[in-house]
Amino acid sequence: MLPSLFISHGSPMLALEPGASGPALTRLAAELPRPNAIVIVSAHWESQELLVASHPQPETWHDFGGFPRALFEVQYPAPGNPQLAAEVADLLTANDLPARLDPQRPFDHGVWVPLSLMYPQADVPVVQVSLPSRGGAALQTRVGRALASLREQGILIIGSGSITHNLRELDWHAGPESIEPWARDFRDWMIDKLTADDEAALHGYRQQAPNALRSHPSDEHLLPLYFARGAGGIFSVAHQGFTMGALGMDIYRFG
Repeated sequence: MLPSLFISHGSPMLALEPGASGPALTRLAAELPRPNAIVIVSAHWESQELLVASHPQPETWHDFGGFPRALFEVQYPAPGNPQLAAEVADLLTANDLPARLDPQRPFDHGVWVPLSLMYPQADVPVVQVSLPSRGGAALQTRVGRALASLREQGILIIGSGSITHNLRELDWHAGPESIEPWARDFRDWMIDKLTADDEAALHGYRQQAPNALRSHPSDEHLLPLYFARGAGGIFSVAHQGFTMGALGMDIYRFG
């Protein structure tokens, strides 16, 4: 059975400048059985309600600005899977999480940037689920648990965000060996609580974790972690690292 994954997708430039994370994602994909499809939650599709993308061929959305032209030319033409999207919506609804289909949603960079490094042929169908961020960590845990059975069908479940995400405190010239202590302390606390499977602490991270508000001024980039944890099994670290001093690039595996 496939695990679920939490991927820190970093800057969109990861697609062109993969650093240490890109090879880690490539290795991880090579180690896993080839998935029949991917169901993914990205930090970049916040919504009021639960939505499931159902377009058969989603477009590649360059949902950012100020980057080199070459990045805007990157395409990730993976197919969607309307039948799987309907199954996902039904599973959520059956678990008291009403969801509806969105036939227009394109792939945002939280989807196509990491997947372009894992499955560069873009030949694995992808279904994206939205992030009702106001529901917080507990809701994402429930969403993940509602979809956990998909792993038995050879479907890879991914939460795509960042273990730390404070863009105002990044040093764009810092090397990978440069790590801000406040960001490292937050990351280490999260790993400790994930290892202990301390759900109460994890759900209460904004009150309990060191430097929580500094690490996540808003929590949309951490919430996909709870989706992946809810859908998966035993926690392990697949990759650790920071870029730009404070942008966590960790990759976690559940199961």
